[in-house]
Amino acid sequence: MRILMMAFVVSLPIAVQAQDRQIISPPNTSVGLPFSIGVRVGNMLYLSGQIGNKPGTRELADTGITGQTRQTLENIKAVLEYAGSSLERTVKCTVFLSNIADYQAMNAVYATYFPTDPPARSTVAGSGLALGARVEIECIAAVGS
Repeated sequence: MRILMMAFVVSLPIAVQAQDRQIISPPNTSVGLPFSIGVRVGNMLYLSGQIGNKPGTRELADTGITGQTRQTLENIKAVLEYAGSSLERTVKCTVFLSNIADYQAMNAVYATYFPTDPPARSTVAGSGLALGARVEIECIAAVGS
């Protein structure tokens, strides 16, 4: 039995060049973090997970899930606007909860920020979010023309 093997060469897109990658770092957001708040590549903006901290501090704005969700989304909104995007241009969010029992309350606040045509979303629960937060949300949004 003879086996014929053929090799195919696939042309892959050239890796993103350094000049195509722009770090988004609004004032009062880094607080000494070892990661970028956002990264823009082409017309897409990738935001790191945001929690409900008071801007420019490591202090949570609220202890409850409702207040933390609201502050988290306000923080996201501010970064998006700084980068030239908006909540309306958000295409995907991932929500991390420290307790799945907070899902309904988080979802009620989240829905007010995306009242029509909401982005795709995943929600997961675990334990141990940064600074003892109850919610963290990361997003991907379109930016530019």
